[in-house]
Amino acid sequence: MENTDSDLILEEIAEYVLNGEIESEEAITTASHVLMDTLGCGFLAMRYPACTKHLGPIVPGTVVPNGSRVPGTQFELDPVQAAFNIGTIIRWLDYNDTWLAAEWGHPSDNLGGILAVADYLSRKNVAEGKAPLTMDEVLYAMVKAHEIQGILALENSLNRRGLDHVLYVKVATTAVVTKMLGGTKEEIINALSNAWIDNSSLRTYRHFPNAGSRKSWAAGDATSRGVRLALMAVNGEMGYKTALSAKGWGFEDILFGGEKLVLGRELGSYVMENILFKISYPAEFHAQTSAECAVELHDSLHGRFDEIEKVVITTHESAIRIIDKTGPLYNPADRDHCLQYITAIGLLFGNFTADHYEDDVAQDPRIDQIRDKMEVVENKQYTIDYINSEKRSIANAVQVFFNDGTSTKLVEREYPLGHRFRREEGIPKLKEKFKDNLSTRFPEKKSEKIYKMCNDLISLRKTEVHNFMAEFII
Repeated sequence: MENTDSDLILEEIAEYVLNGEIESEEAITTASHVLMDTLGCGFLAMRYPACTKHLGPIVPGTVVPNGSRVPGTQFELDPVQAAFNIGTIIRWLDYNDTWLAAEWGHPSDNLGGILAVADYLSRKNVAEGKAPLTMDEVLYAMVKAHEIQGILALENSLNRRGLDHVLYVKVATTAVVTKMLGGTKEEIINALSNAWIDNSSLRTYRHFPNAGSRKSWAAGDATSRGVRLALMAVNGEMGYKTALSAKGWGFEDILFGGEKLVLGRELGSYVMENILFKISYPAEFHAQTSAECAVELHDSLHGRFDEIEKVVITTHESAIRIIDKTGPLYNPADRDHCLQYITAIGLLFGNFTADHYEDDVAQDPRIDQIRDKMEVVENKQYTIDYINSEKRSIANAVQVFFNDGTSTKLVEREYPLGHRFRREEGIPKLKEKFKDNLSTRFPEKKSEKIYKMCNDLISLRKTEVHNFMAEFII
């Protein structure tokens, strides 16, 4: 008799979304920090025309009454396109949160779909005389989206198959948004099955010789697709019970080499509690600690640039596989995924901002001169500690050697500023980052009001979503 049960992972994710209890106050508090940081990254990205050209409705001039607002703009869009807009600004500068495991990614990418749908539902409810959603519901949805994406990433590597991590964004957004829309367990499973059947983007746009700006809008595309599939499911669209396991035709056989997908641990709030923030530098996360080391060494190079014989970067296997790049770098998207470029900027300038990826800075001949003198080597212990669930380190070390036989000190960082082990040090700086990013988009008085609203967790949780989103209209 044919098995009519749904794939176990679809069942477990749907059950978690519907009935999973989030009892961790640490997770909710961290979610509020993620909310601030993620929105701030979006506002900073709006300084770049390459980003803002993607914003607005698909068809110019389209008006959606009571639609979803896009923070930092005047756009009111349907929730699918709003999710794309929000997701794109969030990810554009590679500055929002990060999760590193067998697969890596940025779980706050799901905020595009979550905020767009929450605003749409809240405004729709008010128009119909019903109770609006509160930001407490948004924070809980964020915790669950983080958990789904992050736990899938623990042991299921898409990158080793040449597939992009944004598939897990689509899956996570689909699950939580279908629930937000009032979906039943069956409808959540139906939506999820379609998310997996959609396949995944190739990682082509993240690697030489094709690294390009799609990597900055791919997550926006994924979270918006999650909203689309959720809307279809609650409207009665069917699903596919064995989308993962179907012999010869399921995801596992076609795209995962016949291996079984697994959930590395029970779904709870682990990912939000352990999320990594990019606080200091807008750099690919495997290079965060290398950037910290390089900035510390900057003063040691004063007047000695021409005396450099070599620069040794000691790192972990994932960094070597993903961002160890030699040769020409053709655009900002190429440069922000190059360990050597990021390290060179820190050594040369003693600081790092998104502007350092732009062409006018990249033309400085010293950057490629110092890149040509770099050696990247693996420390096996760094690689072991990277996947150790008790450590989750992202270690790098940098040392500069001169022609006269002298050298700088070896500077080593196991944990970047945004790591859970450095929360006490990091969160005040994360809030400073949020204030700075607000100031790039809003006048001072408005920035202060938004900051106060986001920084008061008790009040924030009670705030109605449509009122929250209204504060970000320019």
